[in-house]
Amino acid sequence: MIKLIKAPSIVKAAGTKEKIIEEFFGRVNSNNSELSIAKMTSPEGWEEPGQKPEFDEYTVVLEGSLSVKTATNEYKVVAGQGILISKNEWVQYSSPYKGGAEYIAVCMPAFSPDSAHRDE
Repeated sequence: MIKLIKAPSIVKAAGTKEKIIEEFFGRVNSNNSELSIAKMTSPEGWEEPGQKPEFDEYTVVLEGSLSVKTATNEYKVVAGQGILISKNEWVQYSSPYKGGAEYIAVCMPAFSPDSAHRDE
């Protein structure tokens, strides 16, 4: 199978400021529940609720810096670095640093709001 994605779908993001999610592959743009691939652009000061998702999330920072808090640590992930958060691990993403962050997120299985299990 060959499937050309001519443009991503813009997906509404959770968090304190407006973050842009451009989904290339996943439940919204390609009707795929096995995997999602999205480009995220989060402004300086953005923070999302913590979550304990049912998917593995692979994140690669392209520009800026991303803060990734887990139950045991906090990581500053800078451009050129990546981080893997395994399913069922509590995690909270934010971009508190100057200039925000641009990054790619790959989720297996594909991201869905229901499977993210965000904190109330």
